[in-house]
Amino acid sequence: MSFKKVLILVLSIGLWSFDFNPEIAATDYITNYKELAIVEMYRTGIPASITLAQGLHESNYGTSTLAKEANNHFGIKCKSYWTGKTYYHKDDDFNKKGQLVESCFRAYGSDIDSYIDRSNFLMQTERYSPLFEIDKTDYAAWAYGLKYCGYATDDQYSQKLISKIEKYNLQLFDTSEDPFRQLIKR
Repeated sequence: MSFKKVLILVLSIGLWSFDFNPEIAATDYITNYKELAIVEMYRTGIPASITLAQGLHESNYGTSTLAKEANNHFGIKCKSYWTGKTYYHKDDDFNKKGQLVESCFRAYGSDIDSYIDRSNFLMQTERYSPLFEIDKTDYAAWAYGLKYCGYATDDQYSQKLISKIEKYNLQLFDTSEDPFRQLIKR
């Protein structure tokens, strides 16, 4: 076999081994962030299932450039009052000429900071206040409520979250015991 054929074979195998597998990525993401989502649920009342589904969706299972380079798992944009670090990339903002322009996203020092800021963002933004009247075990109402309150522009956003919750049984985390209570018991 010629050197060129061997090189092509090696490169093909190397590229093949790095194929993205959403099932493995989802399992890894859930394993890595479920406890943080549960802690945030007990701190804020936001269902862990919703937090995980949004994280999976918005960060493409933790593999998006925004998640990797800015630790932003929820696609939260800067807003005029944001004073923290920023990260720019093209998303869904257009200039007056109709050209896609870079959007300003919040950048975080860690994934934990992203999770905490997203919870705080929902709690402190008036338009999301109706969500906190919904029971934390009613993930469907939360998903529809997020869309209704304007979290995303995608018309299918609610259904995408619900689909992820049901596919990966994320609703089971909504009835998990508070991890801090478990520590106190020890």
